[in-house]
Amino acid sequence: MGYVFNLKDTIEYSKWFEKPHNRSVLALEKKLMTDMLQPSKGETILDIGCGTGESLVPYLEMGLSVTGVDPSKYMLDCAIKRLANRAELRMCFAENLPFDDNSFNYASFFTSLEFTDDPKMALEEACRVAKDKIFIGILNSYSINAFSIRIKKHFSETLYSHAKFFNVWEIKKILKELLGDVPISWNTVCEFPFRSCIIANKFDKADFTIKYPFSPFVGIVVTLIPRFRTKPLAIKYSASQTGSAIAGKPVLGGSIHGSPSL
Repeated sequence: MGYVFNLKDTIEYSKWFEKPHNRSVLALEKKLMTDMLQPSKGETILDIGCGTGESLVPYLEMGLSVTGVDPSKYMLDCAIKRLANRAELRMCFAENLPFDDNSFNYASFFTSLEFTDDPKMALEEACRVAKDKIFIGILNSYSINAFSIRIKKHFSETLYSHAKFFNVWEIKKILKELLGDVPISWNTVCEFPFRSCIIANKFDKADFTIKYPFSPFVGIVVTLIPRFRTKPLAIKYSASQTGSAIAGKPVLGGSIHGSPSL
């Protein structure tokens, strides 16, 4: 069981989005998510660890059929108030999803994998219920932000005191162990402290900032490839058939067309 946000956490999390800079950062991250996943209208997606529903909004705006899951009652209450009946919301843990195999076109984690108890199992479950692609948005362990958070949590309790940060290569390693060699891509957004700065906005859109390994937020997409288990086909035959001739093969102890016996 991973960390479950309580009422205090939920209030603090919601307040974070009230700040203009944070809203701008969130918009960049959500755009990266939809640009990388490239879903089509009418397709289905499961957002794992949907929280207050912020990460579901862009999917709904694109016309997807959206399902969100989260282990926190308080987070889901906020999501219900935000989304009403536009999305199906369920309470469960990422490591044990209550859905059949291949139930969705896509699955996504939007900074929620950090709070799971068993990240590998959570990813395995996502691979089980999705059939096309999975998006994984992580708080980069190589970023200055993550380093600062790790220092702060030794002195005070924060939202991220229970979080485990990842980097691209750790996620790719887990995915390879689960899926073998499948297509994996990753991109980032560079978040500058002054969002209103024109120069900063230009840097955010510049090509050379797309894959920056020290960016606070990294988006990873894995394309799922169908795999099938095979096993030898058992052929039943009776004891009397043992030693019967096979077309084109001589029978031991006999002769064919006058050939001498072997």
